[in-house]
Amino acid sequence: GRIGTAALEVAAGARAMIAFIGEATLSFGRLLRGRARFKPADLWLTVQQCGADALPIVSLISFLVGLILAFVGFMQLRQFGAEIFVADLVGIAMARDIGAIMAAIVMAGRTGAAFAAQLGTMQVNEEIDALRTFGVPPIDFLVLPRMLALMAMLPLLTLYANILGILGGAVVGVMEPTITFTQYWQQTVAAVTLVDFAGGLAKSVVYGVLVALAGCLRGMACGRSAAAVGDATTSAVVTGIVSIVVACALLTIVYDVVGI
Repeated sequence: GRIGTAALEVAAGARAMIAFIGEATLSFGRLLRGRARFKPADLWLTVQQCGADALPIVSLISFLVGLILAFVGFMQLRQFGAEIFVADLVGIAMARDIGAIMAAIVMAGRTGAAFAAQLGTMQVNEEIDALRTFGVPPIDFLVLPRMLALMAMLPLLTLYANILGILGGAVVGVMEPTITFTQYWQQTVAAVTLVDFAGGLAKSVVYGVLVALAGCLRGMACGRSAAAVGDATTSAVVTGIVSIVVACALLTIVYDVVGI
């Protein structure tokens, strides 16, 4: 009985997720036709919350991750006298994967949870029902601005995270007696290409959509109690992080097959 109940819940959740993604896609289509109904002021406020307000935590995490990558790389490459190739390791890793995935995970824990809490509270207060009563599509008014904001800001945050991560690696690099900052910088420029940066930025757009959809989906599906808001917030973070990791694995395989 428990197995059957769990299976039915999974099936119902999958149907609800597919329906929500379909509604979000239709809303994006209405935006392209100029028929989406939302307040531009809400969009710009969400852009600020997803972009400029997230810079401190993204800066700290990215710098420390780059520093840790360089430190671990030096410990191993020093055995072969190849310390200079730490610049390749840090630069390529940050540009292709680590910068995008760390920025996305930070946004899932910070912004995705906030989206779920905001929409969940609106659901508890019956504000979403009021929007439907007035004939305003909640997907257009609430979900679309948040999705657009994350799609626009996460690539910029990823680029910023890449730069901070490379600088973090450079800090460890210049501590090595045999490497100067100029040598480290020249090695990084030679190793990292625009294709690497473009691949990471393309992934970040996908991550932004996934984080926004996870947060908004859990918020819109929230129950009518205070405990349900907490559960929705937790579920949004878990769903967002799992989606990011799965998408990263799939896109990495696709990049390898395509030859990027």
